[in-house]
Amino acid sequence: QVQLVESGGGLVQPGGSLRLSCAVSVSIFRLYSMAWYRQAPGKQRELVASIPTRGTTTYTDSVKGRFTISRDNAENTMYLQMNSLKPEDTAVYYCNARAALSEHWGQGTQVTVSS
Repeated sequence: QVQLVESGGGLVQPGGSLRLSCAVSVSIFRLYSMAWYRQAPGKQRELVASIPTRGTTTYTDSVKGRFTISRDNAENTMYLQMNSLKPEDTAVYYCNARAALSEHWGQGTQVTVSS
C-alpha cells in the first residue's frame, strides 16, 4: 500500500514563505510522476505543479516564478517551496503520485495566507 504524507502547511502572512514536503512510502519512488494539487473552499481541485520521472517541471500560471517543485529520489520525498505567498494561495494542498497502473493521494495539508 502506497502512502503519501504531507507536512509543512500552516498560517503565514502575505509575502511569506512555506515549504511543503510529501513523504512517499514506496521503494520505486523514482518511477512515479509527482504533483501538487490544491483545493480552496468552494472551488475545484487544481493542479499547482508537477515533476515527472524525467523531464520538465510544470506550473499553473498563478504560481510561476513564486513556487518551486522538486524531488529527492534518495529520500522518497517531494517538495514545494512557496515564496511571495498571497491570500489567494490559501487552500488545502495535496500530494499526488502517479505510475502506469496506479495513482495515490495524500491526506492534504492546510495552507492559510492571512494577515
